[in-house]
Amino acid sequence: MSHLLCFGLGFSAMVFAARLAAKGFRVTATSRSPEGAARIAGLGYRGLIFGGTAPLPRDAFDGVSHLLISAPPDAAGDPVLRQQTEDIAAKARQFTWAGYLSTTGVYGDHGGAWVGEETPLTPNTERGERRLAAEQAWSTLYRDHGLPIHIFRLAGIYGPGRNAIRSLRQGTTKRVVKQGQVFSRIHVEDIATVLEASMARPNPGAAYNVCDDEPCPPQEVIVHAARLLGIDPPPEIAFDGAQLSAMAKSFYADSKRVSNARIKRELGVRLAFPTYREGLASLLKE
Repeated sequence: MSHLLCFGLGFSAMVFAARLAAKGFRVTATSRSPEGAARIAGLGYRGLIFGGTAPLPRDAFDGVSHLLISAPPDAAGDPVLRQQTEDIAAKARQFTWAGYLSTTGVYGDHGGAWVGEETPLTPNTERGERRLAAEQAWSTLYRDHGLPIHIFRLAGIYGPGRNAIRSLRQGTTKRVVKQGQVFSRIHVEDIATVLEASMARPNPGAAYNVCDDEPCPPQEVIVHAARLLGIDPPPEIAFDGAQLSAMAKSFYADSKRVSNARIKRELGVRLAFPTYREGLASLLKE
């Protein structure tokens, strides 16, 4: 039986794991807390506690055929590699496929220009720099030990429970406008589609941008969501005057249009939600 081990079972990994479980995969996943591990067990998976300060139990990798790393790096680096490098290196040939969930933030700011997987990686935020360091470390495990790692650079993620329609209904949305700002985004279900496509056509060492077809200014998404709800969008707020958290501000630190040509060309991916319009329409029905 195929067996998926997920380091972290967040928004994206949850959808991916559910798809594989429905196809007969065993699933093991980690959480930083006992409560989280219990919730994982409640889904019918094996739940393990992993916070980056101690390794997993000795039997955690037994029978694991597929590996997904969605735990983010911290100030000290990648928590999985910090605790599990020797174990993963020793068992590298055991894995059929491994995936690392990174971010398009590794490209840095390109003033709204297009970027692809061949674009030099020049992150301009601390978060992007941490992700780049993690990408490089995982790639070293591929070169030195044959770990079949694949890098997935995710754009802004949205989906059920995390989208402009929900935030408008909750009254938490700000229509922040920054001149020239462009984002790419991706529906969480399409992330799972890309990961499954990679499993079917593995290419260890490869990196893929995971985004939809239409980068656009973030305020356009909010206006469209308000139109779907039949309400007025919130007023525009200039970025310089917006009271945003440090994390929220960091998302405006770079502007670029991310190309998804490679996932279509090499993996044969057909997105269920090629733009935010299809994605929001589906979420409104849900």
